This record gives sequence, C-alpha cells and structure tokens, in this order.
Amino acid sequence: MDKFAHIRMVIGFILSLSIAHLLKGVAKIIEHPGRNKPYWVHLLWAFFVFLQLIYFWWWEFNLERIREWTFLSYIFIIFYIILFYVLCSLLFPDDLRDYGGYREYFYSRRKWFFALMGATFLVDIGDTLLKGTSYLQSLGTEYLLRNAVLFVLCGVAIRASKPRFHALLVIGFILYNVSWILRRYLT
Repeated sequence: MDKFAHIRMVIGFILSLSIAHLLKGVAKIIEHPGRNKPYWVHLLWAFFVFLQLIYFWWWEFNLERIREWTFLSYIFIIFYIILFYVLCSLLFPDDLRDYGGYREYFYSRRKWFFALMGATFLVDIGDTLLKGTSYLQSLGTEYLLRNAVLFVLCGVAIRASKPRFHALLVIGFILYNVSWILRRYLT
C-alpha cells in the first residue's frame, strides 16, 4: 500500500467516527426529545460541522498533489481531522446531567468549541500549503480572506454570550459556506 492510500484510510476512519458521533447525537434527540432539551442553534452548529466534514473529505482529494509524504505532514493531516472529531464530541457529549439541556451546555462549552473551530480555519491554510502554492493560488484571494474572517469571528464568539449573536453567526457561517462550496465546485 502506498503512503497516500494509507493516509486516506486513516483520515477516512476518523472522519467516519466524527460523522457517526454527530448522527448518533441527533438520533438521541429524536429518540428521546424530552430527556435533553434540544436547542436549534446547537443543532445548526452540528449541521455546520457535518457540512465541514463532508467538504473536508472532498477537498482532501487534492492530497494526491503531494508527491513526497513525510511523517510531519502525515501527523499534521491527522491532527486536522482530529480537530473535527473533538468538535463533534463537544457538540454531543455522552452525558448532559449537569446541564438543563443543549442550550445551557452549548454556552458553557462555547469557548472550547469556537477555539477548536477557529483552529480548523488556521490549520486549513497549512493543509492547503501542503498541496502546493499553485493550489493555494487557484483558490484565489477570497480563500485566505474567508479563513481569516471566520477565524476572527470564532474569536468573537468565544467572548460573546448573547444567544442572538450566536444564532446570526451560525446562520451566516452556513449560508456563506454553502455559497463557497457551490461557487467552487458546481461551476
């Protein structure tokens, strides 16, 4: 087995666990809606992370551009997908007994959630650079601006506690990223 196939396999395992964790969390809410009160903002963040996971898998096809893999690049890519797994775990913990539902839980863990989310936008730039400067240039100026703005917004979200801000933020993240994906891959 070549190195790239091995790396894709490991990424696929962790990505599958991430998606399974999200789906299991949503299924628990559907199965037992009265047990832990759902919160629509939390569910929209779960949808956003799901969308990012699907997009991650798609853009990692470009890892084939890397001709010479090193252990450091391998660890970097594994670290990247682990960030997503931890985001999924933060969204749907095993136990919510100490909280009044997902709303209370989400706001109590928002600092961790948005710190990790912000990290994904920075690590994404490193991932893109691994694929080469020509690949980075093919994404245009919007790519770097997009990641910088999303990173800064995650920093603001760490400090912001107003539910209305978080509602508008998640709607904005979803709409923008759907627009980005459609413009990049359906044209």
